[in-house]
Amino acid sequence: MLKLENLCMTVNGDNGQGREIIRGLNLEFEKGKIYAITGPNGGGKTSIAKLVMGIFKPNSGHIYLNDEEITNLSISDRAHRGITYAFQQPPRFKGLTIEDLIKIARPGIDQLALRGAMRDVGLCPEDYLMRDVGPGLSGGEMKRVEIAQVLARNAKVTIFDEPEAGVDLWTIQKLIGILYNKFKDNPESITIIITHNENILRICDEIMVIQNGLVQARGTREEIWHLIKDDVECKMKEQCGELLTYEI
Repeated sequence: MLKLENLCMTVNGDNGQGREIIRGLNLEFEKGKIYAITGPNGGGKTSIAKLVMGIFKPNSGHIYLNDEEITNLSISDRAHRGITYAFQQPPRFKGLTIEDLIKIARPGIDQLALRGAMRDVGLCPEDYLMRDVGPGLSGGEMKRVEIAQVLARNAKVTIFDEPEAGVDLWTIQKLIGILYNKFKDNPESITIIITHNENILRICDEIMVIQNGLVQARGTREEIWHLIKDDVECKMKEQCGELLTYEI
């Protein structure tokens, strides 16, 4: 179980005054479930994810993983305990190959598992393993490479920050299939997805609506949909407009 207990985080605003981003947040995440975190922009969704990963540090409160407090652990220590983070815009590393990246994610991985992770995300190992992780890869390809890294790790807690961002509709549907097939009902995994995408929300066991650094609502899609429908549909329309000009 992953548990966030009375977490608070404050950042300095442009005027130098402190602004509370997360306010006394209490959340629990159970194994075997896919959770969605949604809500208006600036509400604290990504801040929660980065607090779990250790990218951000809370001003107060506690984070527990399987009854061990990890609040003060580094990003590396959390990664060693099984937490992984897939960024909204995957970083590119010119000079590294895709094979290098996956081996960094899981040192000692054998070729069978490495190639299996590539095939799981629809990338042919023979065509991609030795490709440079630089500007030559499209946004959709980078998303798949990052998910291949996640799959190779077999993490206990996997966080996806808006996996639909910056990719075409066809790739989004493929990513949803991967998320469903690999993480749905996985008894050893906690999966947290920050998203506004209606189709991703459909596969989640539980949806949390975050606004002003607090949980405004929490429940199944059927229980929550009427609260977020207008916002989600607006975001989907914006995304579809952007995708019309996106080249993959």
